[in-house]
Amino acid sequence: MSSIKIAFIINPHSGTNKKVNLPNMIESNIDKNKFETTICFTEYAGHGNVLAKQFAAEGYDAVVACGGDGTVNEVASALTETDTALAVIPSGSGNGLARHLHIPLNAQGALELINKFPVSPLDYGTVNGKKFFCTCGSGFDAQVSADFAKQGTRGLLTYLKVILKDYWNYQPQTYIIDDGKEKHEEKAFVVTFANASQYGNDGFIAPLASAQDGLLDVCVLLPFHWYSIPKIAYQLLTRKLHHNSHLKIYKAKDVLLRRESAGPFHYDGDPTEFGEEIKVSIVHGALKVVADEETKTV
Repeated sequence: MSSIKIAFIINPHSGTNKKVNLPNMIESNIDKNKFETTICFTEYAGHGNVLAKQFAAEGYDAVVACGGDGTVNEVASALTETDTALAVIPSGSGNGLARHLHIPLNAQGALELINKFPVSPLDYGTVNGKKFFCTCGSGFDAQVSADFAKQGTRGLLTYLKVILKDYWNYQPQTYIIDDGKEKHEEKAFVVTFANASQYGNDGFIAPLASAQDGLLDVCVLLPFHWYSIPKIAYQLLTRKLHHNSHLKIYKAKDVLLRRESAGPFHYDGDPTEFGEEIKVSIVHGALKVVADEETKTV
């Protein structure tokens, strides 16, 4: 039986922990009777995508993104519509896709899963031509994403500081959400398009979302008073936000979002700038991923 060809792409700068020992951990824990391994490091932004395309073209069976959600996005974007599966050793700040797929957050546990090599189909989304695998959106979370990217440090504490600072200055705007069948006009604090259930750090914006159902969960968080923050934060972290009266969720395959003005937008936590019209779509089952069959834990 021929070996499974697998490449590990390590982002040395993602998250808050160093990756100097990861190659040795990979070599010590990967099943050498099953896998033929290649290990490389990214050298610049976007390099993970270049490397993953190369490995897919060379017929590798899997490429492992070793980093955070940005690294996962780079690698996964190169593997859609190919026979090369995505695997993840999560080592970022949020690890949204890994958490959604119940991939262990420690390297040894993730490698044990890779050794079993269960492969499942996964949906992915597109927003104005860019691919995303967890969430994308407009509103407060996009503003936070833009401001977080400017910080000198990473991690949850920095993220929370940015959230608190931005909250007092943020002004919600009115959106039109057009799925081709219905139009919804909402003044919203956040409009999130979810393929997976969470942003990262177990912040479940779309608790009922499945990354295998061929649908987006369009989550509209309506404006709220400051005294609602503790309840919303608690429900966000306990998969119960869908019970909050401030959250509306629509299911759709394709959406045209219209907003009052151009500005920040995020996809998989990475900030960008988009105009007033934004097209979001889901592509069903077009990415192979090394993970156990997706399970609901709601």
